[in-house]
Amino acid sequence: MTDRLKDKVAIITGGGSGIGAAIAKRFAAEGARVVICGRRLEPLQEVVTEITLAGGTAEAFSVDVSDEHAVNGLISNTVESYGQLNILVNNAVSIAPGMLAEQSTESWRQNFTVTVDGTMFMMRAAYPHLKHSQGSVVNISSICGQLATPCMAAYSSAKSALTTLTRNAAVEWAPHNIRVNAVVPGAILTPPTQAVMPTEDAQKAGSALIPLKRIGDPVEVANAILFLASDEASYITGVALNVDGGRAVELVTGDASWED
Repeated sequence: MTDRLKDKVAIITGGGSGIGAAIAKRFAAEGARVVICGRRLEPLQEVVTEITLAGGTAEAFSVDVSDEHAVNGLISNTVESYGQLNILVNNAVSIAPGMLAEQSTESWRQNFTVTVDGTMFMMRAAYPHLKHSQGSVVNISSICGQLATPCMAAYSSAKSALTTLTRNAAVEWAPHNIRVNAVVPGAILTPPTQAVMPTEDAQKAGSALIPLKRIGDPVEVANAILFLASDEASYITGVALNVDGGRAVELVTGDASWED
């Protein structure tokens, strides 16, 4: 590895599995001191163990990011322990699916409390420290925030709001040299995707809708986040970078082949 994040301190929410775990491992491999959080401590500790065995530095905390007091404590503890905060990745999510006409108010709001409220709480608490370090924020949106999906109106709306929040923060915080960007994953082989596509046939059918004809790996998303979080992206802010195999840019899909 190249120590692209050497001497930087990063907080990653939702770091116990899938994309969050891949981000934590990737950041640690590039020299970052990583703090991960989530609601369940056990999977977080497994990620920390893997990182430390590989020679990296990581800590885990059980934190519900929709609890602003818990968020404030996480930020304070991190800065107290490491003396700084350079990178914030907001990856935590809560999904309550449902058809719009039948969705309860409670389940509708559940999609926003973590994705939108939790991200705002994290960013607000981190701001003074990111300002001091000229830091970077990367928010994890979703292709569902760009394309309509049955049963996912609330989740899609929350992810769309997250992208807009990213752009507004990028403009407000640019005078302080804090960069704020979003990554927009498409179909990625994470536990939620595997639950929706549990069989090989289901995954092949899903892959057929993607121009690159395969489902993405969490590490491929982590690589994009690493770039945006690093100094290599020093003149990039306010973008929403799709990591989706081309899914969002194709107008029509079908059996037609454009291969030579």
